[in-house]
Amino acid sequence: MNRLSRLSASVLLAYVLGFLWFAFMPPGPAGNARTDAIVVLTGGEGRIPRALDMLGKGTSKRLFVAGVDKSVKPREFAAEYKVSGGTMACCVVLDFKSVDTVSNASEAAFWIAANRIRSVRLVTSDWHMRRAALELARVAPNDLEIVRDAVPSQPSFETMLLEYHKLLARMALSVVGK
Repeated sequence: MNRLSRLSASVLLAYVLGFLWFAFMPPGPAGNARTDAIVVLTGGEGRIPRALDMLGKGTSKRLFVAGVDKSVKPREFAAEYKVSGGTMACCVVLDFKSVDTVSNASEAAFWIAANRIRSVRLVTSDWHMRRAALELARVAPNDLEIVRDAVPSQPSFETMLLEYHKLLARMALSVVGK
């Protein structure tokens, strides 16, 4: 076996083992850890209810909901998730600017810095957590503590494979400083 064949086999093995780790050892819920705020990324079942539940339990005093569809009115959001007007006014910020994981992280980081937040509970689906946390850590203040609170889900194989490739791409970009 020549060097190129061994290298190719090693890369393939690392890729397969990495995917198995990614698929069969997903991040889990964080429990009741206290943080200054909660950042939830829209787009997956159970994410917003999990974030609101943690807000209701007092684990944080503020909630930033990243990636809310522009057509959703705050009162509609409140009605859909049974959030009181008082809680909406004091504690919930809806972000209508971001449209994907990268812009979710950027908008959340801007809000975190503007509000001098030192710790956040990041809520997203288990399959999405690794890349979402990496994106947030990349743009957030350096001293930000990120508590990963993954919502368990049942993603399809295609979703897992696509997200694994997105994670690998983000990691590769991080290595080259982007």
